[in-house]
Amino acid sequence: MIEAAVAEPLEAQELPEIHEAGRADVALLVASRADGGVAHARFGDLGRFLRPGDLLVVNTSATLPAALPAQLDGEDVLLHLSTPAEAGNWVVEVRTAELMPLPAPRMGAVVELPGGASAKLLARYLASRRLSVARLSLGEPVESYLRRHGKPIRYRHEPSERPLDDYQTVFAVDPGSAEMPSAARPFTGELVAELAARGVLIAPVTLHAGVSSLELGENPYPERYRVPGATARLVNAVHDWGGRVVAVGTTVVRALETVATPAGRVRAGEGLTNLVVTPERGLHAVDGLITGWHEPSSSHLRLLEAAAGTDLLNRSYAAAEARGYRFHEFGDSHLIL
Repeated sequence: MIEAAVAEPLEAQELPEIHEAGRADVALLVASRADGGVAHARFGDLGRFLRPGDLLVVNTSATLPAALPAQLDGEDVLLHLSTPAEAGNWVVEVRTAELMPLPAPRMGAVVELPGGASAKLLARYLASRRLSVARLSLGEPVESYLRRHGKPIRYRHEPSERPLDDYQTVFAVDPGSAEMPSAARPFTGELVAELAARGVLIAPVTLHAGVSSLELGENPYPERYRVPGATARLVNAVHDWGGRVVAVGTTVVRALETVATPAGRVRAGEGLTNLVVTPERGLHAVDGLITGWHEPSSSHLRLLEAAAGTDLLNRSYAAAEARGYRFHEFGDSHLIL
């Protein structure tokens, strides 16, 4: 059982680049399962903790402006698009204009959208208490409609709206995520170049993240992923020569572990993954993880427990609380090896 996740986390209210410090100027806590040690650094120091021949696997998914102003039964609401569903439908979430989650509204209801568009709620999505499957009537492709009318999804811990570029990582090339794969946000072009010069390898996967499941402690829902053949071969080669495979984000862990055998061999694959990584299952393909800091209700903590073990994870969160580390997508970072 994880005990040290802080009850009142500090929120990241400002971005490091606002003060010309650069995205990499956030705190980094490094936790080593080999010796149980915990160290404090800056994200720009990442190269100190990696070795030549180690492999960083990054998520190339780019963030969509997936939040739409809407009306439901005459009330102002927000409609969040999450993930494509069968028959051209979409998994969606309805929130109040004050960003509070709503239980899934009555099925058959029509959510009115800008420009005369609409979304008809067809059914609840799986066992979710707040997600629905909707038929969209937009009059144009989803991506182009979102570019004209959508904004990035944000939550109550974000006091103001930010432009979409603030929700993109340096690796973002393939639009599809409802929310930013935020573990990679502190990377900059300069840091990537430095890591390459040190002999650290980088390989891509794609996993399009749906809307956050953190608030109600739900397990992650199926998400679209792709692990290229070249990445699979490189993961296997790195393990063969004794290097470490470090996933940049829980999305990358989910993608790699979906196509990994119990012996740790990885193959190419793509489609929908419903894998939930738990301490009981463990990790097969991943030797390290870069992630953010998560609230006690987050389902991500079970994945982190699989990576770090309960004792080290508790001590990491206690050390982060003592140092005032900032949580959520614009906050500080955690490297587990």
